[in-house]
Amino acid sequence: MKRVSSQRVRRWLLASPLLALLFSCVPLACAQSENYEFNDSHFHLTNNIQEGPTIRDLLSMMGNKVGRSTVFGVPLQQEWSYGVDGDRAPTYYLHSDAPLYYYSFTDAWIAMAYKSLPKEQQSRLDPMITGFNPADMYATDHIRRVLQTFPGVFTGIGEFTIHKEFVSAKIPGAVASLTDPALDRILDFAAESGLVVILHNDIDIPFAKEGSGPAYFNQVQALFKRHRNTTIIWAHMGLGRTVRPPANHAAMIEAILRDPALSNLYVDISWDEVAKYFVASPDATKSLAGLMQRHPDRFLFGTDGAAPTDLARYLKVFQQYEPLWKSLDPETSRKVRLQNYERIFNEGHRKVRQWESAHVSGPDLK
Repeated sequence: MKRVSSQRVRRWLLASPLLALLFSCVPLACAQSENYEFNDSHFHLTNNIQEGPTIRDLLSMMGNKVGRSTVFGVPLQQEWSYGVDGDRAPTYYLHSDAPLYYYSFTDAWIAMAYKSLPKEQQSRLDPMITGFNPADMYATDHIRRVLQTFPGVFTGIGEFTIHKEFVSAKIPGAVASLTDPALDRILDFAAESGLVVILHNDIDIPFAKEGSGPAYFNQVQALFKRHRNTTIIWAHMGLGRTVRPPANHAAMIEAILRDPALSNLYVDISWDEVAKYFVASPDATKSLAGLMQRHPDRFLFGTDGAAPTDLARYLKVFQQYEPLWKSLDPETSRKVRLQNYERIFNEGHRKVRQWESAHVSGPDLK
């Protein structure tokens, strides 16, 4: 009887046009995904002076190598102070002693670029909101306002920065902090709306003394635990240009990934300045590969491309990690390069559109 019933159910499912379409699309979607080399979880379309390739240039660079990509600006504009730099126009935050300031127009710029694309090209991109000050209690209002102004566009927030080497000290006003209620409000709203969060927070201070504990590890871990319902991607595994992996870095990351209270947390391995640590020696590569294979669902690859001008620059970090890709088993490699992105951002897209349907009205909702 049970066998007959299951056969009837199967016949009914296959007879349903909608469900048959859904079932037929699943293998196709997987095949399309596998045809690409990676999805990019961390991409800046613009640089510190809001310049970069057009969004169509990005799609051209993605070509048949990159299936999907996040797309966001840089929220911090480098000021050109004539008194500091004269006629030498700085283009990067390390090129000048002049301050940085938050540039909120970046979100409208990204939204309009995205909306200029046909639907099939939009489906390859996941725009992110970045133009807010995380030390401002009104930051959540900005994020909500962006969603209301551009419904159907954004999937997440970030990359935004709390503690970052050389950057934090260049921003006038209150210093962003992991214990600031303004940050808690942002992450609470991300949980409510379903926005995926990409957070940059260095695990330590620059040029830390050897043997000292990472300055920000306990605070950032406590932040993650306060926001268990928020999907958070910790950019760069907490590392940076001068923030090297502490001696027990792998153990710290593993402790977080093993904690059942932190199942909402993921880490990305983007940026050439981070890749250099993990391809510096076979042992370093083996350590990261082992960590990934024990936790294959929790890592994402991103380029951290910042306004690349050509394909070679865009693919640099992916190629830099070649020793890592060769060290991973095929299933883990697929998850890190492709599948984890799709799972996380598909769910974020679904949740944000659901929130917008309840809080925004307009023809752009989808």
